[in-house]
Amino acid sequence: MNKDEIILAQKEFIFPAVFTYYQKPLVVDHAKAQFVYDIDGKQYLDFFGGIVTVSVGHCNEQVNAKVHRQMDKLQHVSTVFANEPQVALAKRLSEITPNRRLTKTFFTNSGTEANETAIVTARCATGNSDVIALRHSYHGRSALAMTLTAHAAWKLGGVMNPGIVHAVNAYCYRCPFGLTYPSCEVKCAQDMEETIRTTTSGKIAAFIAEPIQGVGGFITPPKEYFKIATDIVRKYGGLFISDEVQTGWGRTGGKWFGIEHWEVEPDLITSAKGLGNGAPVGVTIAKPEIADSLKGLTISTFGGNPVTTTQAKAVLDFIEENKLKENCTVVGAHLRDRLLELQKKYPMIGEVRGMGLLQGLELVRDPKTKEPATKEIGALMERTRENGILVGKGGLYGNALRISPPMNIGKSDVDDFIKALDKSFSEI
Repeated sequence: MNKDEIILAQKEFIFPAVFTYYQKPLVVDHAKAQFVYDIDGKQYLDFFGGIVTVSVGHCNEQVNAKVHRQMDKLQHVSTVFANEPQVALAKRLSEITPNRRLTKTFFTNSGTEANETAIVTARCATGNSDVIALRHSYHGRSALAMTLTAHAAWKLGGVMNPGIVHAVNAYCYRCPFGLTYPSCEVKCAQDMEETIRTTTSGKIAAFIAEPIQGVGGFITPPKEYFKIATDIVRKYGGLFISDEVQTGWGRTGGKWFGIEHWEVEPDLITSAKGLGNGAPVGVTIAKPEIADSLKGLTISTFGGNPVTTTQAKAVLDFIEENKLKENCTVVGAHLRDRLLELQKKYPMIGEVRGMGLLQGLELVRDPKTKEPATKEIGALMERTRENGILVGKGGLYGNALRISPPMNIGKSDVDDFIKALDKSFSEI
């Protein structure tokens, strides 16, 4: 099919809720390393990475070679049979979790499924049912995951699961209490106790949170937030689930998981996206005594698939061998500095936030009033496309630019990106 036929088929045969960026959809044809090419052959520097998924570059040859060998050997058996790629990946994961205390893994196909598994496991482990999530969070597209999510636009169908409440999040740029950090004494975290005592039964199964909120617009909390909040949750019997779907695998710089920057040990970790570099893999990793509480029968038809687990382990090996956690720290700092330079140039950039190669810009019409630049970001997205760079957007108000390139980019890629982004801002 040519470009017009593809766009027409997209409109005719795909659910319209599956939205695409830009006024006219971008038809992607192929990709390599940090570059994506459309069907007309135009090159784009990919600084969104398939929604924080392309961790080690498009079509990574070292990773793909291992996948090709596995595909010729064994493609599928399901979890009712043991296989070497599944247990090899699970063993590797147990070696890199915080303090190596989360040692048992349940494999699925996505972050949504991973979060579902974590919630069920926490409820079984504690005997409690109430779950606390955060405002501005995103945890997936199933009925349970949409209930955990705190964005009205992402809640479809009108049927929500009971027993889930949303605490205020650490959104310092738009503090829900109108306070300023650090004189606020992290009121948002302290409020967790009031939330539990007024909106739940007082017995908590779990607190689930992203170390940096992804769809929320890469909202980054103060360093004290999670220590305070998780201490309160544990006081009321709850487990802490760190949703690392977007923050995992070294992207935040120097650590395998985002929560490690906040010096808090979770009871369960969920992740997906960057672990597979495009392969559909989800993981729920738990402390053994918690994993053992999930009794009864369960399977995952495609979870633990030998091909996807081979790819995921190859991704971890590539990250470690090429020191990409460290690269995210160094190149991420360079990216952050260059974004701060743009902020001085363009008042529309209200805040620069994030960690490592997970950076966000909140765009506003006026830096004093902080009125969201919801319409302007649409124009900016069109200009970034025209200028050959791919970025994402998000936030409750749709005014946050999301930047998450492959983790093996260099400073020169950042400089090329900033040049094109600068030009895009100047044109609106």
